[in-house]
Amino acid sequence: MLKRLRLKFVVINMAIVTAMLCVIFGLIYHSTRVDLEAENINMMRAIASFPVLDQPGRPDEAPEEVRLPYFTLQIEADGTVSAFGGGYYDLSNTDFLQDLADEVRRAPGDTGVLEDYHLRFCRVATPRGERLVFSDISSEQATLDSLIRACLLIGALSFLAFLGLSLLLARWAVKPVERAWQQQRQFVADASHELKTPLAVITTNAELLQGTEEAGPAGHILSTARQMRQLVEDLLELARADGGAAGAPMAAVDWSALVEEAVLPFEPVFFERGLTLTSRIQPGLTVWGRGDQLRQAVDILLDNAQKYAISPSTVYLHLDRAGHNRCLLMVENRAEPIPPEELQNLFKRFYRTDRARSRDGSFGLGLAIAWQIVSGHRGRIWAESRDGRIRFYIELFLH
Repeated sequence: MLKRLRLKFVVINMAIVTAMLCVIFGLIYHSTRVDLEAENINMMRAIASFPVLDQPGRPDEAPEEVRLPYFTLQIEADGTVSAFGGGYYDLSNTDFLQDLADEVRRAPGDTGVLEDYHLRFCRVATPRGERLVFSDISSEQATLDSLIRACLLIGALSFLAFLGLSLLLARWAVKPVERAWQQQRQFVADASHELKTPLAVITTNAELLQGTEEAGPAGHILSTARQMRQLVEDLLELARADGGAAGAPMAAVDWSALVEEAVLPFEPVFFERGLTLTSRIQPGLTVWGRGDQLRQAVDILLDNAQKYAISPSTVYLHLDRAGHNRCLLMVENRAEPIPPEELQNLFKRFYRTDRARSRDGSFGLGLAIAWQIVSGHRGRIWAESRDGRIRFYIELFLH
């Protein structure tokens, strides 16, 4: 639980940081692009108003002024196209210039970009006709590309820095919760241990009294004491699971054989309740885990089925391979429909769908223990309810 809480804290922090970085770098990119475009258009309008008559120079000539990557076309009223200005271009190709003029005429607006030519144009009306100023946007695009690369690099470094900081903050923020959780877990374990001794004394004395009486209060005391003892053992089991008690070391477990062994003791129990237990187990399925804990998870599902199945009916247990590297155990029985919003609550501690049934020997801890066991084996456990039947699933990775 604490790991999930820390992970959730880090994910939320990094989502906020990522959104902020995207907004900041997006605004920087947008404002830079708008400024470069505005500067370029203002320069082109100024050139259109005061054209600089210039001819391409030779390499051995020293430039008398800064040459800008632009050129100007003058379109007369009769459609004649003449070019001038701009020291970077050879304007002798009249067909090329005519194509540019035609492209501008087809474009909407007084300014725009000709993507195929990497040119921005500005159109200005003059008494003699129309003047077109073209500016090369290659350097502008190169500047924006460099800005994008810089933003990506800075963003990646910032993300890693904030990730490290978030991990530290998550550990610090969850520390009080972790301390309280440990204290609660220790209290449950200590209290359960302390309760076992007086419960053993009560059970023993009740058994002695029951042996001397036909029936009566001693039988009720003994029944209640046994229920209390089961509750204490369940609480101890949960405390061990919460504390990450290792128990037996992990090893390869013949999951098929273990499930088959778990089914056998339950067959007479189901028979006494008017139920039929039918199993179909695929042989040779092996998982990595602790056999005693996995056996306990199967026992919990079968015990849950025999307690809550509608009699007479058939309970089905199936174990099959699911995909390339997983296997799926299903226990299915007839039961009252459970609303979808309550299915997830079945695995919470002390949760009961029918609170009126409070003296059937169950305290709502069995499925919580099964969830702890399966989660500790990197598996999944869930329930489905439809068509008057409830199905419990355990999915584990094959070894």
